[in-house]
Amino acid sequence: MAGDHVDVLIVGAGLSGIGAACHLQRERPGTTYAVLEARDAIGGTWDLFRYPGVRSDSDMFTLGYSFKPWTDAKAIADGDAIRAYVRETAREYDVERHICFHHRVVAAEWDSATARWTVHARRGDTAETVVLTCSFLFVCSGYYRYDEGYTPQFPGVEDFAGRLVHPQHWPADLDHTGKRVVVIGSGATAVTLVPAMAERAAHVTMLQRSPTYVMALPSRDVLADALRRWLPTKAAYPVVRWKNVLLSTLNFQLSRRAPGLVRRLLRRAAQGRLPVGYDIDRHFSPRYDPWDQRLCVVPDGDLFTAVQAGRASVVTDTIDTFTEHGIRLTSGDELPADIVVTATGLNLLALGGMTLTVDGAEVDLAGTVAYKGMMLSGVPNFAMTIGYTNASWTLKADLVATYVCRLLRHLDRTGAQIVTPQPPPSGELVPIIDLKSGYVLRSVDALPKQGARAPWRLYQNYARDVLLMRHGRLTDEGVRFSRAGAPPPVGTAAGVPDRPADTPVG
Repeated sequence: MAGDHVDVLIVGAGLSGIGAACHLQRERPGTTYAVLEARDAIGGTWDLFRYPGVRSDSDMFTLGYSFKPWTDAKAIADGDAIRAYVRETAREYDVERHICFHHRVVAAEWDSATARWTVHARRGDTAETVVLTCSFLFVCSGYYRYDEGYTPQFPGVEDFAGRLVHPQHWPADLDHTGKRVVVIGSGATAVTLVPAMAERAAHVTMLQRSPTYVMALPSRDVLADALRRWLPTKAAYPVVRWKNVLLSTLNFQLSRRAPGLVRRLLRRAAQGRLPVGYDIDRHFSPRYDPWDQRLCVVPDGDLFTAVQAGRASVVTDTIDTFTEHGIRLTSGDELPADIVVTATGLNLLALGGMTLTVDGAEVDLAGTVAYKGMMLSGVPNFAMTIGYTNASWTLKADLVATYVCRLLRHLDRTGAQIVTPQPPPSGELVPIIDLKSGYVLRSVDALPKQGARAPWRLYQNYARDVLLMRHGRLTDEGVRFSRAGAPPPVGTAAGVPDRPADTPVG
């Protein structure tokens, strides 16, 4: 494979990468491409995570691809079903033969003289280095480390005689039947694990330092079930998809504009599913506003049901130390445990850990500004996929892939070879991920920034982004188009182009 050249090189064969390849197949059938995947399987997150109950925390009508209807009965699907869906999509669009497994991209170097990226990948199966070139680099590797999750330093953990596991690398031989389990954490992984493990464990305790907003949703979509009886699948799918988009947008906007109201509604809903007299304020009423952190969805209220039935419990406290037989809390209470699961989050890792170099200068990601939430200032012919934080990841991934196809058509049509995003002329720079979750706050300073306004600002609004990315102008003050043979033109310090950005090249 060394020395091969493709028009587009996609990094990652997960939900985003397979979607990107399918968009190229559908919209640009003559484009040559390859997909480099560090692991040995298709699926990304949905192949890596194998813990009990692993599932989507978004409905599959929006987490599914826009071009491939989700046909399973459950709207909130388990990991096996999602993995099968991604693999079926790859087969259906003949993507599999373009994937090179065990290829971890470690570096990419841009040369303006040839308008090419030279990409270096290390093979995990043979340890050899593979070098290939591409005209456009499309990174779909997500934003967290696959090789390790985040586990804080717990005092006394070496004294614990039981099993300590992290959900990101679930042991295949772990049997929790009849065992006492403590799950440390309160995010999406924890609220999934607790009811799933409670089906067979003696008891499961969710130990949280502070509560999270938890909302019950039906595992099946009533509208989808009704429409499927009367309409063809391809006609029903977009209707349900847009219904769910609008509902989630309403939820988010209402949370931003009337957080007190949403807080009360969520509290009342939880109260109706928990035992009479349950201390909701302590265990299910966070100190922050709704959507400052991602809201946790539980299908059919399964977490509340497990607590109501006594199979699971929630303890809000901090850890003093691990002991031989469990965890001693700051309050002095001790939680007995045979198994402790540290559902304590992810480690962020931008671009899968690869380094970027542009004309000999290494790119400092933290010093770049995202253009339309998908390209980086000063980095030519490059796009990355970062999904929405307030909605399904794939909604944004579909838009990014569609935009890349539009951009490639524009380059062909105008005779240009290079597109380089420019920094914003002025205004405050803020983190590209606008959540206050611990895993984000630990590493967000190392990620690209976003500007104060479009096209350098991501508004977390799918309907608005559809207009911008499917139908909006490709030429604006945020990008420059040029040809190979010279470094891409750089604007003034204020980021203003020295020729109109929409001037055709050629």
